[in-house]
Amino acid sequence: MNLTAFALEKKTVTYFAIFLITVAGFASFFSLGQLEDPEFTVKTAVITTTYPGASPSEVELEVTDRIELAIQEIHEIDYLESFSKAGFSLISVNIKAEYWSDSLPQIWDSLRRKIRDVEATLPPGAGRPQIADDFGDVYGFQLVLTGDGYSYAEMENYAKAIKKELSLVNGVARVDLWGNQAKVIYLDTSQTQLSLLGLTDENIAATLSKQNMVVDAGSVDLQTKRLRIQPTGEFKSPEDIGNLQIRPTLLDSMQDTTASNRADASAELIRIKDIGKVSMGYRDPPQWLMRYNGQPAIGISITNISGLNIVDLGKNIDEKVEELLHALPIGIELNRMHWQSEVVNAAVSSFLISFVEAVAIVLVIITIFMGWRMGIIIGCSLICTILASFILMAIFGIDLQRMSLGALIIALGMMVDNAIVVADGFVIRLKQGMDRKKAAIESASVPAMPLLGATIVAVMAFYPIFASVESAGEYCRTLFTVVAIALLSSWVIASTLTPLQCMDM
Repeated sequence: MNLTAFALEKKTVTYFAIFLITVAGFASFFSLGQLEDPEFTVKTAVITTTYPGASPSEVELEVTDRIELAIQEIHEIDYLESFSKAGFSLISVNIKAEYWSDSLPQIWDSLRRKIRDVEATLPPGAGRPQIADDFGDVYGFQLVLTGDGYSYAEMENYAKAIKKELSLVNGVARVDLWGNQAKVIYLDTSQTQLSLLGLTDENIAATLSKQNMVVDAGSVDLQTKRLRIQPTGEFKSPEDIGNLQIRPTLLDSMQDTTASNRADASAELIRIKDIGKVSMGYRDPPQWLMRYNGQPAIGISITNISGLNIVDLGKNIDEKVEELLHALPIGIELNRMHWQSEVVNAAVSSFLISFVEAVAIVLVIITIFMGWRMGIIIGCSLICTILASFILMAIFGIDLQRMSLGALIIALGMMVDNAIVVADGFVIRLKQGMDRKKAAIESASVPAMPLLGATIVAVMAFYPIFASVESAGEYCRTLFTVVAIALLSSWVIASTLTPLQCMDM
């Protein structure tokens, strides 16, 4: 009676442990973030500065050198590269390899402060240095908007509306447009007419620069109220620019008989539309162009919040896009150009197929050489090891991506070794006439330390990847982590769960 009760209790514990691992493993698997690649940082920033009219040597001495000297005060800098040409300076800043994502934001903040401090020393006419350090942002979702029969302005309006809607999707971190053309106002004048009126391009530019400015015009105190004065006259259309009045300036060199006529003309107010044509258009030549199937297009790029499940985000964006398509007019089309969730889903599906194939191969081979009972025991240990690995990956915040999935596939062949040793030891001891309980205990306890040592040796073979401070180490570090989790989990399960299963078989 006692033996029966012990057997029932042992079976209950075994099946309950398997049940807990299975439930927790599947729950952890579906809670893991799914990415195409592991998150990594780009340790490069680019500083661009304009200096119109300056020669390459002037740009080098007056702009590039001054900025470089300020940047060199940051001790995390590895090396700098600079390029100076007429009117333009470009500096590439590269951070030392040992500084990863946890320290880069502080380094970029220090870089900005150093550059802002040196701005006051730049020569007059030099533009404000522009700093780009967000090269690590990956746009996993690419949409393309086309409009048959629509202008760029109309397409851009629809693109901005779509951008606003997509920014509200849960999990979206950033939405950017690409390919939209820069709007400009063209003023076409005749140099002959300008000369007759005593005008130059500088006169017109000076007049325009003093208009349409937002200034504080003060206020008026009226009894107990203070009324703010808001000047009018801002430009709302190209016609407003054309109606702007400009007073011509006499040329000092003009001393001929027509000087009096020019003086009379200079006293009159002349409108810009009288000396030229004002029109709205796009920058020509354009800075960039985007075409999709031969049609002018605007790209809509979407990036995700860190650690998010890309597959779920793709579904959320798909739902929003379907909703937006019904609201777009005929002619405006929204097409998917790249969809990262499909790539990630294919990678995860490929892993699941490889996992099922590996389990099937193990079951078949073990069944052939050790019998179907041992095949079931070792196959169950393999499945429990994978599920336990998912639990630990969820605890340590490791996402499903190329490196972590690759590590699981690499470790599949080694996960069964511990369980095979324990199960085979149990069978040998049974054939020697040993009691099942004692055989199970000895088959797990006797080789426990040697198996642990062999497991650690196998894990440490991947440690140099984890220990590398280079970018490759940051990218591949989960390879070592997941292999360590999977193999150590296999040792724990082989030392605890496998002997219990052997006693039941």
